[in-house]
Amino acid sequence: MARQKRKTLKKNGPSAPAWMVTYSDMVTLLLTFFVLMLSMAEMDKIKFQKAVGSLKGAFGIMKSDPVNDPKSDVVLPTVGVIPYDMVQRLYDQLLTKIKKLDLNRDIELVTDRGAMVLRVKEKILFAPGSTSLKQGAGAVLHKVADLISPLPFEIRIEGHTDDTPYGVQGQTNWDLSVQRAITVLRYYVEHELLSLDRLSAVGFGDQRPLLPNDSKENRSLNRRVEFVLENSGDYREALPYLIDSSEQLPF
Repeated sequence: MARQKRKTLKKNGPSAPAWMVTYSDMVTLLLTFFVLMLSMAEMDKIKFQKAVGSLKGAFGIMKSDPVNDPKSDVVLPTVGVIPYDMVQRLYDQLLTKIKKLDLNRDIELVTDRGAMVLRVKEKILFAPGSTSLKQGAGAVLHKVADLISPLPFEIRIEGHTDDTPYGVQGQTNWDLSVQRAITVLRYYVEHELLSLDRLSAVGFGDQRPLLPNDSKENRSLNRRVEFVLENSGDYREALPYLIDSSEQLPF
């Protein structure tokens, strides 16, 4: 009887090749992986790490606990460049707010190669040759913070001067512009108006004038502090049709 049973099994053979079991498991795991990736598009980082760790463990390539592993190399997708049409809408809204608050005499809003720029004249914030904020400058800086804090941009604070030599021995216009930019940045941080991780400060001295330094009025306009609201990416990626004239060859 036992001999007959063995002959029957040998004749019929296994129901499927042995490799099919492993292959089926792999396909099932891959399907689960892609379904989880799709369903977790809006999940937070911790949940994402847990899921990726579990999948790695299932594939046998990570045996440690992924949540407690401080060297987890999970990279979450970053926010891309904000579309140009959205930037334009934000520009229109910001311009409307400036006019509504009657700030257009103190603050000028312009666009420059994919970035929005708030320009504040020197006389609003600083006395000539000074790096300390004038009395009343804080009110203007508070209003600027109210305007830009809800916007999804990084903020670069730029100091600019005219070509008049700085009157402090051993100091240049570049030093003056840098110190003013840092003073404004420090004000925002100390008063907790803007998050430090969104801010940077830079000085250009007299190297980027708006107008030729050939008159008192022009020099007054060149002395300014600018708040550059930068997109989260290279402006050339978002606006490839805008070309920086300084990079063009003369032929």
